[in-house]
Amino acid sequence: MKMKKVLIVYETLHGSSEKCALMLKDQINHETTVVRLKESEEIDLSAYDIIVVGGSIHMGVLHTRVRNFLEKNYEQLMQKPHGLFLCCMEQGDTARLQFENAYPEKLRKSAIANGLFGGEFNFKKMNLFEKAFTKKVAKVKASVSKINLDEIRKFALEISR
Repeated sequence: MKMKKVLIVYETLHGSSEKCALMLKDQINHETTVVRLKESEEIDLSAYDIIVVGGSIHMGVLHTRVRNFLEKNYEQLMQKPHGLFLCCMEQGDTARLQFENAYPEKLRKSAIANGLFGGEFNFKKMNLFEKAFTKKVAKVKASVSKINLDEIRKFALEISR
């Protein structure tokens, strides 16, 4: 099997998407580069065989940098094998609905892998307002992680084919 070049681009607010992107990289059996959008907005997608895009949901919305990346690179993404992942604390139908709202339908349907990786509430990385909001809305009192390693592994297998 010829080694492919995989690019994982993501943005994170409190580190969950970064953690998942790095876990995913470790599971993919190809040469894989991970780029945080905050650190590099100009990326030459033509240098890669497969593009993976990921981010998290905050207050019901996908991170702005991820949305901007998708808008700017939509045509290129549609021309290449691609995968999409989302980090969120919701599960089941609610998580699927958030995924559908986060990514354009054509991009989702043409993806070689779509993943819901779970998420985290990391109080150490939140400001006072975020902590108070999270405690009230999510009804949690401390940091909690619901990262789904099985989903990350399954996604990596799809990308590694």
